[in-house]
Amino acid sequence: LEFTIERGKLYMLQTRSAKRTAAAAVRIASDLVDEGLIDEREALARIEPAHVDQLLRDQFDPSAKGRATRLATGLNASPGAAVGQAVFDADRAAAMAAAGHKVILVRIETSPDDFHGMAAAQGVLTARGGATSHAAVVARQIGKPCVAGCAALVIDYPSRTAAVNGLTFRETDVISLDGATGEVFLGALPTVDVRFDEQIDLARILGWADQVRRLEVWTNADKPEEAELARSYGAQGIGLCRTEHMFREGDRLDIVRGAILVAFAATRAKDRAAAGETLDAEDAQAVLDFDRAMHRLEGLQRSDFEGILAAMDGLPVVIRLIDPPLHEFLPNHADLIAEVTRHEAMGTPDDDAGYADARRLLRAVESLREQNPMLGLRGCRLGLMIPDFIKIQTRAILSAAIARKRAGGDPHPEIMIPLVGHVNELARTRQILEAEAKRVQDEAGLMVDYQFGTMIEVPRGALTADEIAHHAEFFSFGTNDLTQMAFGYSRDDAEGGFLLAYVERGILPANPFQTLDITGVGQLMRTAVEKGRAARPDITIGICGEHGGDPASIAFCEEIGLDYVSCSPYRVPVARLAAAQAALVGAAERDR
Repeated sequence: LEFTIERGKLYMLQTRSAKRTAAAAVRIASDLVDEGLIDEREALARIEPAHVDQLLRDQFDPSAKGRATRLATGLNASPGAAVGQAVFDADRAAAMAAAGHKVILVRIETSPDDFHGMAAAQGVLTARGGATSHAAVVARQIGKPCVAGCAALVIDYPSRTAAVNGLTFRETDVISLDGATGEVFLGALPTVDVRFDEQIDLARILGWADQVRRLEVWTNADKPEEAELARSYGAQGIGLCRTEHMFREGDRLDIVRGAILVAFAATRAKDRAAAGETLDAEDAQAVLDFDRAMHRLEGLQRSDFEGILAAMDGLPVVIRLIDPPLHEFLPNHADLIAEVTRHEAMGTPDDDAGYADARRLLRAVESLREQNPMLGLRGCRLGLMIPDFIKIQTRAILSAAIARKRAGGDPHPEIMIPLVGHVNELARTRQILEAEAKRVQDEAGLMVDYQFGTMIEVPRGALTADEIAHHAEFFSFGTNDLTQMAFGYSRDDAEGGFLLAYVERGILPANPFQTLDITGVGQLMRTAVEKGRAARPDITIGICGEHGGDPASIAFCEEIGLDYVSCSPYRVPVARLAAAQAALVGAAERDR
């Protein structure tokens, strides 16, 4: 407040919104309740969800930021403060981190092959990509700070340097990322560590939120440690466990690649054998190799699922069957062409093991290449074409649940079939998997509680939800793909190209991959909820896309009557508050 007093009279000159930290906002709200000036509900309304997010992330010392050299600003894709040596490839990042170095992974853009480097790094910086790019989504999932879409960043991989706004930094130079603001600094900035269990005022606020909210808050988690973290933050279940992430760990990728190389030949051979044909030696070997790989993967996945179910004992765990197209598990096409060309130029003998493997992988990649793979052979389509992939996953899930039950646990696995656009896809897939689940339980002599459901991520699936509900105990909206298909946008291309300009120019009110498009995608969701519940009143419906942690999107989920939202572990406290605020707004509107 700016004021003056003249001749005993008070004059108000101007006011400005006072700035306060997230910690101050939470403390003030808590103290005002103690002093009887406001009640708990008013306190909840006074806290912004962004305050909760900031309180849970490491932060830079504000005074140090003011003195630092800022290199550039990109998209604040995942909050937090990160300091480390710049490294330009995932393998080197993982190796340096294993040797005890703190690193920042710097890439033009990331892909699934970079996951191990991202997991090892303190933070991620990319030149391309938006809020739902691979880098951003994975960084939020694993709790790493990320600055994405830093368009001024020019990376030269061969020389291991990057130039930005006239400044150049080399690999191993130290940089600092502020994922909350999108700023990139040269050098190491001091950080302020934050611990959730030390946030007494925040815990109190979230306790009030839990008493008010109707929506449950689940989490997206692929590992036991992620599940345990989310549970400590208040998660009430797992809404999305992505099995394909487990395929990329350790030596599993080699097993998966070996299976992919013979998958189609083995499946065709099995069909012919079932029809009474005698297989030749080549087909018989393909079946043998494929079955061996499937058996190994089943054992590995069973161990994974046991850990997840143990971490979430007594709570629901939604496990999504394999979703991405197979080419994502194979080496990059251009890299393979380069490798084969190099061998040819060097005159490498055809029987050389490395050359033979490269040629074989290249043939496999080329046979699986699609014009638009994200709309091609993936999800339930892949499971119907190569049933063994989803059979072994179902066996692993049920076997893990049986093991947990025998150990005195209380497992509740829910098997989610992705990318269903037609009821027959779900009906046929469920028929295959029900038989497998029965076989596992009969062999074990023990029954477990489990469910089958589907992701609603194809517009046609939303519009025919009444038909689909007859074959599903639950729906989960996969809003990343649903938004992509409803708008006709390629998600990464749009965010790296025109989408941010659309928002800046007012063509779109917000980035639809960050905040739900209520008038379009939202109406598909509303239709699916109404039709699904009309056909199956007891169906459970949630959301597991990135929108599950966005406060504005959570408000819409409350409005249309979803049962839960699911978000990354680090967004669980944010979602708890946002769900309470949405419930309060809804109650106020009903009371009018």
